[in-house]
Amino acid sequence: MRKLAKHLLRKIHLDGFAMGLIQNLRHVKRNFRGVDVDSAIIASYFAEQKIRKLHIGCGGNIFGDWLNSAFSPYLDRILHLDATKTFPFSKETFDYIFSEHMIEHVSYSNGLVMLNECHRVLKNNGKIRISTPNLQFLIDLYRDDKSELQKEYIKWATDSFIKSAPYYDDTFVINNFVRDWGHLFIYDEKTLRSSLEKAGFIKILRCELNESQDELLRNLENEKRMPKGFLKLESVTLEGTKVVDS
Repeated sequence: MRKLAKHLLRKIHLDGFAMGLIQNLRHVKRNFRGVDVDSAIIASYFAEQKIRKLHIGCGGNIFGDWLNSAFSPYLDRILHLDATKTFPFSKETFDYIFSEHMIEHVSYSNGLVMLNECHRVLKNNGKIRISTPNLQFLIDLYRDDKSELQKEYIKWATDSFIKSAPYYDDTFVINNFVRDWGHLFIYDEKTLRSSLEKAGFIKILRCELNESQDELLRNLENEKRMPKGFLKLESVTLEGTKVVDS
């Protein structure tokens, strides 16, 4: 028993050390280029674009006329942005803000920080569009009367991400979804709507994926990163407007 305890303690210590080392390496890599590079990215974007649009958590979905940002940029032209901290912009800077499948990677409270900062840096009548995994999608996935698309999703998710699953089943997919990829909080429509309202947004509308009443907010979600229909199955998308009383 004593040997087992020592083995477990050693493993915990080494795992903790390894995780700390990985985090430190990511931090060094992210900050190696220096603040001046990020300042130059911002200055260049503002000089080139009259309509200013901030893309938070861009991943590999890069837009030519947006200021693309990520916590760990993999390209020099992508801005480093920690969305849970004060944004490096003055108030009323942007006309639009878009974020796809990013807010679920921070806690609920940090999501509120992000949305409050989005509200601060948006201009009056500026708009925000948030797409994120929908808790209702997971609840519906557990139903007995599954659609063919849901059945296909369970098979794809199991084959792609849950190698240890003994068979295709909704329980394994749901458990994996809420834990994998750094997910910290899965929203449903009412909770995301509430968070947007808490941040000060009004005129909140639910939109279909890649559709919007505003032309500049259409065709933004990256459906090509998943088999056809799966991103739409997963997601809820809301838009809100900042309106400042005169």
